[in-house]
Amino acid sequence: MPAAVSRYEASRSYLWTGVAALAFTSFSAWVALAWPWAWIATALLFFGSILAFALGLLPDIEVHESHLLVNTHRIPWNQIARLDAVATFPLVVRVTFLNNRSMVLVYAGDADARRSLLRNLRRYSREALIDGAPWRTFWNEHPAPAAQPRKVQTPPQRYPLLLAEDEAEVERMFQQLKNAGHLDLEPRKAPEDK
Repeated sequence: MPAAVSRYEASRSYLWTGVAALAFTSFSAWVALAWPWAWIATALLFFGSILAFALGLLPDIEVHESHLLVNTHRIPWNQIARLDAVATFPLVVRVTFLNNRSMVLVYAGDADARRSLLRNLRRYSREALIDGAPWRTFWNEHPAPAAQPRKVQTPPQRYPLLLAEDEAEVERMFQQLKNAGHLDLEPRKAPEDK
């Protein structure tokens, strides 16, 4: 199996938070025996500890080139029809498949890891609607224009500028210039002896 592009593990700090919340729950329950209003705090701390344990025990998520791996569940990218980000903390993404079944993906890592996971989910789901927009529209990518066949350039048509006799005269003067290095329109006179 090829290596994962990215791996997102559940933050274990939530487990320690759950343990601390349970400790405060027990202290609050002890106080509630003497003061009944403390039962409200006890209930809130208890539900907070359950939530912290639930976030700490979330499955790991791996992003591969060909699929998404959630715990042991392998999801090919081409089977995802729609991705909708529901919340950012914790990251909650509703994933809808081509067969109209859906699942909710929850990840509670740090802010950078949540942004990275959401970006990877959106980037690799090339055939999906991303928050209701087609993938190309969401990423503002336009298809490359089709290659147009190269036109063969033909040399431009030449129109005569001179009469045939004038062209012959120009050609004769050009050859004379080429041979002598200069053009004499009149023959040279011999230098006079002194």
